[in-house]
Amino acid sequence: MGQKDIVEKNLEDYNDVFSDIVNGFVFCGKRTVKSRDLRSLKVRSQYKADKGNLHEEERDNAKYWSAGKVKIAILGLENQTDPDKDMPFRIIGYDGAAYRSQLLDENSKGRCPVLSIVLYFGESRWSGPRSIKEMVEIPEGLEEYVNDYKLHIFEIAYLTEDQVKLFRSDFRIVADYFVQKRKNKTYIPSKKTIKHVDAMLKFMSVMTGDERFLEAQKVKTTGGGPNMCEILDQVENRGIQKGIKLMQGENDTLRAERDAALAETAAALTEKDAALTEKDAALTELVQKEADLARAMELLKKHHIAFA
Repeated sequence: MGQKDIVEKNLEDYNDVFSDIVNGFVFCGKRTVKSRDLRSLKVRSQYKADKGNLHEEERDNAKYWSAGKVKIAILGLENQTDPDKDMPFRIIGYDGAAYRSQLLDENSKGRCPVLSIVLYFGESRWSGPRSIKEMVEIPEGLEEYVNDYKLHIFEIAYLTEDQVKLFRSDFRIVADYFVQKRKNKTYIPSKKTIKHVDAMLKFMSVMTGDERFLEAQKVKTTGGGPNMCEILDQVENRGIQKGIKLMQGENDTLRAERDAALAETAAALTEKDAALTEKDAALTELVQKEADLARAMELLKKHHIAFA
């Protein structure tokens, strides 16, 4: 299981978020499933096949929906960040394991339906199959006898504004973020208070790749929980302060490097000046010798002295 799946599971495991997702997608926003009526179900279902071998299916999130002691349904949430060509097989495996577990539950007083919802967080449209029949080639004559199994996939980034407004939990903030980023490439946060701050910030950190959201966990608010405006302000302020410190450090480094370069240049110029001074002295001496030699030659010529 990847890190993204773990973060999503932590957020969605809260009953208020779980029920809100089901109500928003399945019941069009009607508060049909109450958070108090949900009971956690182990996401790892085990059963024995005919030969006695132990098989196991692991889900992202699953809960019993009940009214008193009567089970109404088993609800499951599956998270995807990329299209999966085998998703129909996976879902039918999860649901089949949930149905089989009811057969093995001696304390169960009745049977209940199983519903799985796939939440797709990708920016592109879902390109994977949505049913068993889309995955397999059915021989001619078997079409009406091969049972199909359809997925219930909801593309979060492609929800409408009205659909986003159906949610009341922290999931509305999540949905709004993905919709805005897909449509505008930017995000203007709302002032809706975040209830599950830790899970939300971890989710945002992983999904955006920006670890500053984790630093924003230290944000202080005056009464109530923080909202995305405060968190993003905190993130931006921390980024600005960090940038200022980095710039100051870079400036100090550049200043030191500049001073060292200037000192090196000055030393080189001093050495060059010394060499030029020495060269000028030698040249002056040579000129003087040539002048002396010329005068000597003039004197010799004047007195008719010649060299053999």
